[in-house]
Amino acid sequence: MTQRIFLIAGEASGDALGAALMRALRKARPSLQFAGVGGEAMAGEGLSSLFPLTDIAVMGLAPVLARLPKLVARINETARAVIAAKPDCLVIIDSPDFTHRVARKVRRALPDVPIVDYVSPTVWAWRPGRARRMRAYVDCVLALLPFEPEAHERLGGPRCVYVGHPLVERLDDLRPAPRRRPFLLVLPGSRRTEIRRMTPLYGAVVARLLRERPDLDVAIPVAPHMEATLRAALKGWPVAPRLLSQAEKFPAFRQARAALATSGVATLELALAGAPMVVAYKVSGPESLLRFMVRAPSIVLPNLIAGEKTIPEFIQEAATPQALAEALRPLLEEKSAPRAAQLAAFARMRARLLGAGRHPSARAAAIVLDYATKGRGRENGRSLDPA
Repeated sequence: MTQRIFLIAGEASGDALGAALMRALRKARPSLQFAGVGGEAMAGEGLSSLFPLTDIAVMGLAPVLARLPKLVARINETARAVIAAKPDCLVIIDSPDFTHRVARKVRRALPDVPIVDYVSPTVWAWRPGRARRMRAYVDCVLALLPFEPEAHERLGGPRCVYVGHPLVERLDDLRPAPRRRPFLLVLPGSRRTEIRRMTPLYGAVVARLLRERPDLDVAIPVAPHMEATLRAALKGWPVAPRLLSQAEKFPAFRQARAALATSGVATLELALAGAPMVVAYKVSGPESLLRFMVRAPSIVLPNLIAGEKTIPEFIQEAATPQALAEALRPLLEEKSAPRAAQLAAFARMRARLLGAGRHPSARAAAIVLDYATKGRGRENGRSLDPA
């Protein structure tokens, strides 16, 4: 009998993960049928989405509140579709505010359908009580970060297996290269709010560095749909930085002398490419009050993975032009101790990331197929082998 997998992604990053997972699933079992919610990448793998991903890909408190009625309607619509499909396995991909609400409804209606959560919520940093609550409706978490299985076990969460971060499948693209033309890479962020908030601050940092290095070459990668936002934010900068296309992004990561980056997945890309960095992050006033509830020892992914706080990080009022410039200066020197310390930490981080092998999508697919074939198993799926 043909098996059916229902997948739900909530934003672009989940769409990319879902597409890679679909490819790996189809390679392992060509007869599989797919249904669910996704974007262009998953559509390219044959998924006919229930509705456009843009309907639910909303970030930030104010935008979510503004679209709350539509989001609730989409949650209910998605849950009804899963229940009607009666799939052999439901895979929810990141976006927990949406996907977990669907999963809870499905578990109540179809208690025998296994539910796999691809990408762990940040229970190790924020609202740790979620881990234990997830046991009621998630059978297995497929973790992208190597420390997450231990975190779920400590917090009483569901079974959690480290399958590997998708970036390890692109290690060849990110392998460090000789720094033929030293330059500073600036990454204000991938969202409009980040670009508007961080770019003026980074301009002030660059201005300080230019006083000592008037020939400093500065480059910024930009996605096409964010170019207008970035150009507006660059007004007032002391120098016109080179804007890099997405095709030029990874080569630039491999050759940059140092980087000034906003906290996010780009810091992991930089670390894999061997680019020492300084990291900053700022949010709005109301959102900043929530930082006192964050329990993670660092906001920088490479620091968390390596288990050491080697990359300097500056949050909110600590992120000043002077502090960021002072942290960057030694990284622009080819043979400085802070630069050497980061490069050594990157090597340890890379080794940890590779602990699950170089094919995360295939490992994730094997676990999903195990659940689709065997069902939920005993004790919330913990008796099943991780493939």
